[in-house]
Amino acid sequence: MNKNQSTKSETAKPSSDSPPDNAVKDRKTILTAKRVETIVAVLLGITTLLSAWASWIGHLHGGLQSINFTKSNNTASQGTAEYNFGMQNYLADYMAWNTVKDYYFELETAKVNGDQAKVDIINRKIETFKNNSISDTLAEGIKWMEENNEDTPFNMPGITEKYFASAQKTVQQSQEQLEEGKRDNAKGDSYMLVTVIYSLTLFLLGIVGTFKNMPNRIVVLSISVVCLVLAFIYMCTIPLPTGFSQMNFFEFNK
Repeated sequence: MNKNQSTKSETAKPSSDSPPDNAVKDRKTILTAKRVETIVAVLLGITTLLSAWASWIGHLHGGLQSINFTKSNNTASQGTAEYNFGMQNYLADYMAWNTVKDYYFELETAKVNGDQAKVDIINRKIETFKNNSISDTLAEGIKWMEENNEDTPFNMPGITEKYFASAQKTVQQSQEQLEEGKRDNAKGDSYMLVTVIYSLTLFLLGIVGTFKNMPNRIVVLSISVVCLVLAFIYMCTIPLPTGFSQMNFFEFNK
């Protein structure tokens, strides 16, 4: 063998230090079957915990919804009772004013006749009747009437609304509680949607192992990861129940 042939033979012979083709291929493969199984197992655990959390928070929102709806109904009933009470006071004051008006007519007649004794008696009668038989609202209206030279205290601006102010406030509170219940209902529905997406994620992760082809596994795994991330981001945008915080985690229902 000549020198040139020996050199070519040495060049063609593979070096014992270079890795085999299979080793090079394994190094380039990041997602092996074993690694995919590990990732699926971790994601299954995370998704299960997040799904349980979303279900619990949604249940709390549902409880608050029921509480607020019940409070709203009770407050609305109270507002109706206060409205009826205000109407009774209005009618009582209206009748009382008719009596006071008769006293004022007798007073003017006594003044015209110059009967001072009768004038004093009627004045005492009027004061006694005002103290015992009219409300503060009517008393305010009579004072306004005398200061503005009006014929009736019921011409005072806003006097009718004063009889129903408490009822209006209670009804407004009832409406606010109703709206709060509606918001809790919407939040609970949102958490329910998150739970559905988590369930879809669990399903996708569960069928990853049924695919024999690695690219198919990676595709299904990628879709499940996308669903998990989107559901988590959406869940973070939904407010927690009123009064709930991480510090009173175990004391919320006490």
